[in-house]
Amino acid sequence: MPPFARTPLAGLTVHAVTAFADNYLWLLQAQQRAIAIDPGDADAVHDALQALGLTLDAIFITHHHRDHIGGLQALAARWRCPVFGPEDSRIEGVDRPCRDGDRIARDDFPEFEVWQVPGHTRTHLAYRLDDAIFVGDTLFGGGCGRIFEGDAAQLHASLQRIAALPGTTLVFCSHEYTRANLAFAAVVEPGNAAVAERVRQLDPQRPSVPFALAGELDSNVFLRCAEPPVRAAAEAHFGASFADAGAVFAAVRRWKDTHV
Repeated sequence: MPPFARTPLAGLTVHAVTAFADNYLWLLQAQQRAIAIDPGDADAVHDALQALGLTLDAIFITHHHRDHIGGLQALAARWRCPVFGPEDSRIEGVDRPCRDGDRIARDDFPEFEVWQVPGHTRTHLAYRLDDAIFVGDTLFGGGCGRIFEGDAAQLHASLQRIAALPGTTLVFCSHEYTRANLAFAAVVEPGNAAVAERVRQLDPQRPSVPFALAGELDSNVFLRCAEPPVRAAAEAHFGASFADAGAVFAAVRRWKDTHV
């Protein structure tokens, strides 16, 4: 996978910094300044800043898991920059706590809107621009995050909120899970041509992230729980009837948790 893969975005350049087995640590560049989103590895982010000739202007955190916050304190101390993130005592170093609907304005950058998207964790945030959203571990290519602290109803509501954005919205998530997620989608919806076509287009040498939201609506089973084929598959798998899309979502999430 190429280092620092670039995506142009409304006057910005977004760099994908890879870390650990499958994480993306995002650097958003405006002029020679950068915002780091979920810098789980301080060395990886520092090396990218050096290679790209950037100074770190701010850090955004989506949630408290270590692979998202591991480099926060070292980077904030080195660059003396503010850290935006959830109001969560488990995240040491956040000095600009954020709530749903807050707006973040930094020189040279477009304004970000903060969304609370609980489910994967109870305090999970996303950061939205007009044509993009940075979702952490809430939505993945072809899938969604596990439920660690919240509940299925919360995660379903968070995903539905994201799904209501324009189909052209670019989604930046934090892990390269697309191939595995689509393999599960093909089990749930074996007749879905959009899933098969998306699998065909995957290139193991290139990131599958970011992706357009419209493609998720066609191929991500967790956004398709109101569709009859997904409901029928869940009911057949569990031998039960489900009252609504929320109950189907909870069932499909349980199914994915045990799928090999």
